Amino acid sequence: MNVTATLIGQMVAFGILIWFVNRYLWGPLTHLMEERKKRVADGLAAAERGKHEQELAEKRAKETLHEAKEKAAEIITQAQKRANEIIEEAKESAHAEGERLKAAANAEIQQEMNRAREDLRGQVVSIAVAGASKILKRELDEEANKALVKELVGQI
Repeated sequence: MNVTATLIGQMVAFGILIWFVNRYLWGPLTHLMEERKKRVADGLAAAERGKHEQELAEKRAKETLHEAKEKAAEIITQAQKRANEIIEEAKESAHAEGERLKAAANAEIQQEMNRAREDLRGQVVSIAVAGASKILKRELDEEANKALVKELVGQI
């Protein structure tokens, strides 16, 4: 065998190998590597977007929580204000009711006093008539009693 023929045969075999690798392996491998590179870049971009969205979501959650706390504080303040108003209304109502009861009691007392005065006037008239009858030792007729009662009532 000749070394030159072997060398030429090996060069031809090596050329076929390079052509085979370029045609069937190198192109698809390069294409697969480009796709993988693109997927990795997309994954990193998606991760970055996810991180950014998570930060935005946390920020919105904090804002929502802050707004909820402010609204709760406002509701509590309004409730306390309304409770104070109700208490004041109840105090005013109770005071008015007390004044009304006091006025009714005073009116009743005045009525009782007037009735007692009238009873006393009647008793005073009777005592005066009886006293006058005993002093004068005579009986007054009915018309004289009425006139005397009217006169005594007018003096009292």
